[in-house]
Amino acid sequence: MTDGLTLYHAPPSTCAQKVRLALAEKGLVYQSQLIDLFTGGQHDPDYVKLNPNHVVPTLVHDGRPIIESALICEYLEDAFPEIPLMPQDAVCRHAVRLWTQYIDRVHAYAAVLTFAVGPHKMIVSQGQAAIEANVASVHGKKGQAARRIALEQGVASPLFGEALAAFVAMLDRMEDALQSSPWLANASFSLADTAALPYVLRLDHLAMTPLIEARPKVADWLARMAARPSYGPAITDFLAPPLVAMLKANGAEVWPEIDALAKAA
Repeated sequence: MTDGLTLYHAPPSTCAQKVRLALAEKGLVYQSQLIDLFTGGQHDPDYVKLNPNHVVPTLVHDGRPIIESALICEYLEDAFPEIPLMPQDAVCRHAVRLWTQYIDRVHAYAAVLTFAVGPHKMIVSQGQAAIEANVASVHGKKGQAARRIALEQGVASPLFGEALAAFVAMLDRMEDALQSSPWLANASFSLADTAALPYVLRLDHLAMTPLIEARPKVADWLARMAARPSYGPAITDFLAPPLVAMLKANGAEVWPEIDALAKAA
């Protein structure tokens, strides 16, 4: 184990996946502390002392908490530069940061996209009390309102349409970038690729795979990402097959509606 590295995270969290990918790419071993988002572990007072934003992940290095997934990845680059995930050229480094900034904007739509499709059926089937409990697990009134709409209206929600359009735009932007380079920011694998992977995977896990397949450069990039040695330790080792199967099954049920919305986006 690398001395002093502890990651507080949740297996399905896109932000946590991003950081686990960076850790795995750098060959860093860490103590894993899982936070159960569904039972409100992110709101535990001891955890909030580490991350006052009530979100995962949090990296603790030698007793110091480091928060915000994109900044955690850059911190790892600074603290452990031996296996670089940033290019040396200043222009290329800027290109990486443009991508990580853009992916952070896409992240704002991830929860609506996920909860309107993935666990939607399971939560709604348990009744209003389950909906209220899930809404209450979200920090902040704005996030709670969006979660409620996603659960109560599903893919019919206008917010879902906005989220889907944002993800489709991301795929189009990636497809364009990958026309001239095997990786997103330049010829070398970088933090731009680790940032984007969880969001492309989320589409795949929600049975929106045709959106990826319609963009051959993105589909090829995803296959190459899945073939990297970091993929198992960062992704498949943490995502339970029953969870992925549930997400895909629920997504497949509403794919016709999603397909129609995507074509109109």
